[in-house]
Amino acid sequence: MGGSVFAEALLERVRQARAVLEVALEAGDAYSVAVAQDELDDAVRVARRHGVEVGAVEVEGE
Repeated sequence: MGGSVFAEALLERVRQARAVLEVALEAGDAYSVAVAQDELDDAVRVARRHGVEVGAVEVEGE
């Protein structure tokens, strides 16, 4: 059970990072885009390191 809770937390981090990146892109704020992209890259890296597949993760509302 603990592993699935951890995996879901990692997936939620990826979802949130993707949502923030989308907002930053829409706003055209280069700094926010860079920060959001770094967060997304880190979230994906951590998830993959722990064997969590993130390819099918969608941002809420998609």
